[in-house]
Amino acid sequence: MRSRALGYVILSIALAMLVGCPGAGMTPGAAGGRVAQPATGGPVVLRATGTRAALAAPVVVESADPLLESIRGMTLDEKIGQMVIAGLDGLVLDDRARSLAGQYHTGGFVLMGRNVRDSRQLLGLVNSLKATNPSRIPLFLAIDEEGGRVTRFPREIERLPAGGDVGRVNSAEHAFKLGKVIGQRLGAFGLNMDFAPVLDINSNLQNPVIGDRAFGSSPGLVSEMGTKTMLGIRSAGVIPVVKHFPGHGDTREDSHVTLPVLDAGKDRLQALELVPFASAIANGTSAVMMAHILLPRLDRDDPASLSKDIVTGLLRGEMGFDGVVITDDITMGAISKRHSTGDAAVRAINAGCDVVLVCHGQDNALEVLGSLKKAVLTGVLPEARVDESVRRVLTLKMEYGLSDATIETIDVAWLNSLASGLLSRYRRR
Repeated sequence: MRSRALGYVILSIALAMLVGCPGAGMTPGAAGGRVAQPATGGPVVLRATGTRAALAAPVVVESADPLLESIRGMTLDEKIGQMVIAGLDGLVLDDRARSLAGQYHTGGFVLMGRNVRDSRQLLGLVNSLKATNPSRIPLFLAIDEEGGRVTRFPREIERLPAGGDVGRVNSAEHAFKLGKVIGQRLGAFGLNMDFAPVLDINSNLQNPVIGDRAFGSSPGLVSEMGTKTMLGIRSAGVIPVVKHFPGHGDTREDSHVTLPVLDAGKDRLQALELVPFASAIANGTSAVMMAHILLPRLDRDDPASLSKDIVTGLLRGEMGFDGVVITDDITMGAISKRHSTGDAAVRAINAGCDVVLVCHGQDNALEVLGSLKKAVLTGVLPEARVDESVRRVLTLKMEYGLSDATIETIDVAWLNSLASGLLSRYRRR
């Protein structure tokens, strides 16, 4: 394992020297520092300044780009694999799971509650995934860890407060520290990506899926608490993935079951839903998760996750985000009731997403991988579009210095002690 990790570090250093590592000079932010704000005097949908500023036009990669030349040296299977994060069926790796990493070059895995029994088992599963990876490119190893009711940690790890509780305390310092604790806990298990924080605004009390997962009902509060939590997670060396763009708060349906509709135009979005995402982009977020919701005033036909108008037009073009865009779980009812899993994956990548998340069913992951490959071979999905996404994925992995080095032990008492002082404030309320 050490030689594989060392080989990737050498590769990363060489590529960074040639093309310039986007993480160079990037500071994670301090608990007492101010959150950068989008420019005022106009709509919030502006290109962010700082580490993730984007070009006005869609990404155009020069042929002389050394990183692109390296990507062109990868096989099509290797490239497509980097664009998928897959779920697992059980508590240990089986042969099918090993084949996803080995034979199909899957670039990352997400662990759900069904994959976690206790701390020792979770650490062993993460280590097994790393050991199974034959690639010199380390894996994304992700969970949903928001605090509150959305947690994947074993029961012996004390639960952190939900976003709504963090918002009621309304302390930027505490939000940053809680984010840092989340990142430290993930890192202790060898995990490197968190599908959090939630930047949805809890503006509809009939919403069945967001509720106290949101930091609050005002864009300013959600922006401040969400951005500080994001910076805290990042300060621990873990990739935060802000979600669910362009905002899932004002819906009455659960996208796990059916397709929610948000009947809002761009002016309304700029004044409410997009405000926290603009703040996250201004403060250097590296990854955004797309919501499976329909916004008919922006795109009458496709949900946000499959909409080129929303992914490429709004998020990338108008808001200037050039980081990694990840779909929400492609097997959710909002998508599966309208499209096959493979068709939805191709539509998402053509829309501008970089990574397809497949949380449930290893057969679904295989369908996504096969459909993306077939789409390239038949000309439905241009290989240049694939290269663009792989470039973003590899850049992100280099930026955070990911490694497949394994971890020997886990100290549960230490992990719980990290949050003891912070949790006392919430218990007093």
